[in-house]
Amino acid sequence: MNSLKSLLPRSNARQMAALLLVAGCAVALTRADAAERKPRVISLTVLPASLKLVDARDARSIIVTGKTDSGFAVDLSARASVKAAAPIVRIGKDGFIEPLRVGKTVLTIAADGAKATVPVEVASLKSPRVSFVREVMPILSKAGCNAGTCHGSAKGKNGFKLSLRGYDPDFDHHALIDDVDGRRFNRSDPAQSLMLLKPTGAVPHRGGVVFGPDSRYYSILKQWIAEGAVSDAEKVKRVASLEVLPSVPNVTLPQMLQRTVVIAHYPDGSTRDVTREAVLTSSLPEVATVSAAGDIQSVRRGEAALLVRYEGTYATNNITVLGKRDGYHWASAPEVNYIDKFIDAKLKKIKALPSTECDDATFLRRVSIDLTGLPPTPDATRAFLSDRAPSAEKRKNLIDRLLSSPEYVDRWTNKWADLLDCNSKYLGPQGVRKFRNWIHSAVAENMPYDKFVQALITASGDANENAPANYLRVIRDTSTATENVTQLFLGVRFSCAKCHDHPFERWTQNQYYQFGAFFAKVGYKPAPGGVEVVYNKDDGEVMHPKSGLVVAPYVPVGRNPSSAASRRDAFASWLTDSSNPYFSRAMANRLWSYFFGKGIIDPVDDIRASNPAVNPELLEALNKDFVESGYDLKHMMRVICLSRTYQSSIASNAWNVDDKTNFSHALPRRLEAEQLLDAINLATGTQSSFNGLPMGTKAGQIPDATATGADGFLDLFGRPSRDTPCECERSSSVSLGQAMALINGPTTDTISNKQGRIAKLMATNPTDDKIVEEIFLSALCRMPSEREKKAGLDTLKSAATKSDGAQDLLWALVNSPAFLFNR
Repeated sequence: MNSLKSLLPRSNARQMAALLLVAGCAVALTRADAAERKPRVISLTVLPASLKLVDARDARSIIVTGKTDSGFAVDLSARASVKAAAPIVRIGKDGFIEPLRVGKTVLTIAADGAKATVPVEVASLKSPRVSFVREVMPILSKAGCNAGTCHGSAKGKNGFKLSLRGYDPDFDHHALIDDVDGRRFNRSDPAQSLMLLKPTGAVPHRGGVVFGPDSRYYSILKQWIAEGAVSDAEKVKRVASLEVLPSVPNVTLPQMLQRTVVIAHYPDGSTRDVTREAVLTSSLPEVATVSAAGDIQSVRRGEAALLVRYEGTYATNNITVLGKRDGYHWASAPEVNYIDKFIDAKLKKIKALPSTECDDATFLRRVSIDLTGLPPTPDATRAFLSDRAPSAEKRKNLIDRLLSSPEYVDRWTNKWADLLDCNSKYLGPQGVRKFRNWIHSAVAENMPYDKFVQALITASGDANENAPANYLRVIRDTSTATENVTQLFLGVRFSCAKCHDHPFERWTQNQYYQFGAFFAKVGYKPAPGGVEVVYNKDDGEVMHPKSGLVVAPYVPVGRNPSSAASRRDAFASWLTDSSNPYFSRAMANRLWSYFFGKGIIDPVDDIRASNPAVNPELLEALNKDFVESGYDLKHMMRVICLSRTYQSSIASNAWNVDDKTNFSHALPRRLEAEQLLDAINLATGTQSSFNGLPMGTKAGQIPDATATGADGFLDLFGRPSRDTPCECERSSSVSLGQAMALINGPTTDTISNKQGRIAKLMATNPTDDKIVEEIFLSALCRMPSEREKKAGLDTLKSAATKSDGAQDLLWALVNSPAFLFNR
């Protein structure tokens, strides 16, 4: 056989390139947009629908929305005129409505020939003392004083440190008033206070001018200082929730504007318009931007999240920019189950269409790899394609067979071993073997997910005899337990809260140590065989790093579990309870990602308010089904795989070609390292060897992440090291090194192996047609098209020998996108 290293210059390179193109490409459709007619405004809507001002500094803003004769909603706030029937209020320069007198009146709003009215009441003109918590702290946040790039950094700036984003009002009040002998404020002459002179630029300030002496912020801070610069942190409750208006921003077309109003709701039932102090950002500025004043501007078609932060409380709104969709009409598609129902509802909303169903061969390979980690054999492919039963029936039967197969158990044992850090570095070889065997048994018997997690959290005793206790050996200190358990079983990244309140979420530093306290009394002592005994100690507590005091165990959400049981038993009961808003939802989302390449919330282990679900209704339906099924993972996999959404083609259409987030069509997913190596071995008819493991062990069956072999193939292609539970440990990126390994590395040796598929095939003296067919079935799990068959036959004829040609053809297919990706 000619050396595969010299394949590219060959005379048949053109046919092979054409074959690669046919095997790996999809066609995108385009369309022309129709001409747009300028719409006419036929009515106005105002939010909020009524206003009530409760003191002299209370000010409110409104959003004016026009409904057009074409059915669109457009924000007219910037050009609307606002007039009061009586001089009860005035309209400020920034458009805020401010109180003048106690009483009631009506505002008349006019824009583009349409009118609307809003009742307004001024309940009081009382001027309360400036609140440090509700007014001063938000100003410091809005001005950026306590940001991580300014005085909120770990060491502060220029000798002045504030808590990051204002998470600690007591610390900040001390820094402003008591630090450096109180030189940052001047009660007798507030205007000479450093906290006013610096941000206005009256004295040198590395941060530049933040606000002017004629600004509202200056006035409030000056009044606070004049009133004694006192803190009300112990008396005043912080925000309970944020309301963001409008709940659905009207930015359907590029370059549209939408005003935003943020209302803070407090525990005492009072509200306040905090739009000017709230920090608003866009998750995707390339889709929509947000100004400092809160005005959203659409940029291009797509979806983004409006992220709103105020006083450590967060809220989000989805922003959908439809773009021009002239000529769009919904075309009904089969809805196999509730998944398709919620997917279609979202596609209708964004004016997209689902792709058609993939063919049987594509489905066979896709679902086989997803459920078992292995592509189907040529014989299995022939049997499935020749089955004359209705497609839906034989696909359902296939899913059930795969879910009942030993390969399914191996696949999901490997997945859980990754997530649970089944690694000899922590457990030793015997611990890894025992732990993996227990995981294997749990998967084989389809142990309910809640029982599976309970066993891991509550396990005690000799880790050889009670294998799930090995998980406690992995997360043996309270910090590791806190961070691993929250990320894996709640989908929450808690690590930021170790040193300070989470800068982007609700989680606090106190909660971090309260959570860790549940694992503070876990003890470890040596046992025969190099493992350990895990037990509950009588002593052991978590100490808060700031106060030095003992921290009692307390859960971050929901009702604290009974203290009658051991701490871990109580914690496991809370963790796996159906009322826990994160546990089942996080797993339903994570499971979805394994079949679609991304979660409904993505990343799957970073669930937070500022990372909303792309389809919250679907996620809630999956969560409900998961709980009602008794936390049955196989049931959820079956439901997902049966859906039309999962069975969609990779080919896009004119109405979903730009969709990468709403599951309107399948997205290609590069095979995982173990899947790719096993697929190469199946295609070439060879086996890989791994140190310390019997010949014939598949890559997906390796018990330890440290196992070596196959010339480092698995690590090169992104096998996780099993050091953390983060899904990010597994890489699916494509690199030059990977390409070289496939084109001219160990893969070439497996193709030319004298005991491999090609050598055995040649020994049967097959026809050229049989060779091409067998190679396509073994590599791509389907029959060749007529064009591909011709290219394959040409490859055989142009080679020096038929064996060389067969090897060239297999080499080309193994290096094609159709082989490297699950499509």
